[in-house]
Amino acid sequence: MDQGIVGSIFTVIVFVCFIAVVCWAFSSRNKKKYDEAANLPFADEEQQKSKEDQRES
Repeated sequence: MDQGIVGSIFTVIVFVCFIAVVCWAFSSRNKKKYDEAANLPFADEEQQKSKEDQRES
């Protein structure tokens, strides 16, 4: 096998892995986890506000 064939095989393997990761990332099984992760910055702000309110009391 010459370098061109090896490069082509490698490109196909990497493309298949990319498609697998995209399918995994957008699968409906992971939606709940991603929704929770997307709301983490807002949850952090709520915790900080409640701590500040407790300090003021």
